Parts: sequence; C-alpha cells; structure tokens
Amino acid sequence: MLQLIPATADDRALLFNINQKYLYEMTAFYDDPMDEAGNYHYGHFDEYFTDPERTALLIYADGRLAGFAMLCPYSYIKENPSHVMAEFTIFPQFRRKGLATEAARRILTAYPGRWEIKYNEKNAPARALWNGIAAPYYPEVHRLNDVETVLAFSTEA
Repeated sequence: MLQLIPATADDRALLFNINQKYLYEMTAFYDDPMDEAGNYHYGHFDEYFTDPERTALLIYADGRLAGFAMLCPYSYIKENPSHVMAEFTIFPQFRRKGLATEAARRILTAYPGRWEIKYNEKNAPARALWNGIAAPYYPEVHRLNDVETVLAFSTEA
C-alpha cells in the first residue's frame, strides 16, 4: 500500500538525509559540487519547514520509506502555477515496480491545479515518467535550455 505523508519539523533530519542521497544521484546530470562537510547545497531546504506554500511528502510503500516529493508554487517559466514538482524520487530498490507512477498520480490528484514539472533530458527514466504522467493533461512543453524541459498543465476538471 502506498502512502503520502506530509513531512513535519520532526522529519527534518530524515528529509535532509534522503535529499542528500537524491542530490548525489542527480550529479549524474548536473555538475553540483559538495561543500566542505560533504553535503550538496539545496538553497530552499529549510523553507520546506517555514514556508506554508511549500510541502514535502514522504512516500511509503507497505510501511517502508520509498521516496519523497517536494512541492512549491514557484514557477520555472514565469507563470503562476498552483504547484511545482521541485523534487521527486523513488529509491532504487523500489523502482521498476510502478511506485513512481502511482505516487505521482496520487500527488496530482491530491493537489489539483496548474502544475509545472521539470526534468533533465539526459535522465531518460524521469523523461519517460513525467511525459507519461502529463500526457492525459495535454501539457505545454517548454525547453528551458539544452537539457531541461518543463511540462505545464492543469489537473483541474
């Protein structure tokens, strides 16, 4: 059974830790250096616990932590979205089981409105996931640069 549980201040250390693992994985697509402490900088991390417009969700599968999502309303394309998928991952041991698709669909259902989802073109699994998830909503496709694409669409009826 899949659960989406909003992260609270009590989950800060957990979210920081798993976000660091995700940021490390993203160095396959982005040239982000570690700091002196061996961590990757995430400029808005603390705001997920202070800004009511930001939401972090812990994704559980059968009671086990399987991933996370971080949502905000801050546009990549200078529009006014209700929600932006700032970060999203399912941990490697849970992949190829349909969990990412199920979690993404449940998030879109739980948070209706105008969406933006950005992915790196070099990240083939993310590209396939997000194009598949967005297809029923007929997304507008925005190329930010040579490697980043934003899908903009509405989940409202």
